[in-house]
Amino acid sequence: MPTNFTAGPVRVRVPATSANLGPGFDALGLALGLYDDLAAEVTSGGVRVTVTGQGAGELPDDDRHLVVRAMRAGFDALGVQPEGLSVECVNRIPQARGLGSSSAAIVAGVLLARALVTDGDHRLDEAGVLRLAAEIEGHPDNVAPCLLGGFTVAWSESTGARAVSLPVADGVRPVVFVPAERGLTATARAALPVSVPHGDAALTAGRAALLVHALTTDPTLLLPATVDRLHQDYRAAGMPATSSLVSALRAAGVAAVVSGAGPTVLALSEPPPSVQPGTDWEIWQLPIDVSGARVARGRLGHAERDPVAAGRKS
Repeated sequence: MPTNFTAGPVRVRVPATSANLGPGFDALGLALGLYDDLAAEVTSGGVRVTVTGQGAGELPDDDRHLVVRAMRAGFDALGVQPEGLSVECVNRIPQARGLGSSSAAIVAGVLLARALVTDGDHRLDEAGVLRLAAEIEGHPDNVAPCLLGGFTVAWSESTGARAVSLPVADGVRPVVFVPAERGLTATARAALPVSVPHGDAALTAGRAALLVHALTTDPTLLLPATVDRLHQDYRAAGMPATSSLVSALRAAGVAAVVSGAGPTVLALSEPPPSVQPGTDWEIWQLPIDVSGARVARGRLGHAERDPVAAGRKS
């Protein structure tokens, strides 16, 4: 083993995330208690990726895998590159549903690379991990809660992405409605106009500010705080079932939004039994993850290799 790299495997657990939260487009995010577990080890040559759970049989098993690409970017930032890698992924975050599966892969890859380098923590600090992950992803709203946990506010400066994590008030009870159909962030972004009316921008900015207060201090304000006019209406035609469910939940008094670019719907309180999305949807009650990504030494254990999302309530 070259002296640049640690001996043996390292592992990381990364949470699902929901971004935008209505008016907080590309800025606000929430970490959820649904996790991917990954482990990696430096080898003498070649790249081998095994995937269990979500994406098994679909995701690439070589250098094209997003985790490996993020690891390579991490190694580049650290000034080293291993000859080979062995990566194991146990995925529970649904792919292409608006729950941050790509951000989880990116954060995991950067953290695994850092942990596999002997002085990686000194060469790349937490702020550097966030900047690099956001650069790979293209925006920081998902990578920030994945890395930091909790409710995050993220922004970009000339030096790169920055973020803060804030505690969430009691009474916020995330429930996600996950459809069978998939969505693509690029497709959802293509539906957005180049500009929006000044009034819509002003209203949305005010509601985003209110949402910070509602999530951290007064959840009774979540319904008015989650009003958005920047992105959800423009994307509605591309995911009519999602838009219809958001409207039905909000009409019932539930603060519901499109999760990320969709098509998953996020409700910030328990929905009434009268609102049911249909048989093609799964409903999961998820806790808020407060720890963010966690790194440890060693291989994945038996429980970590279980592809079923233990603890989630359906």
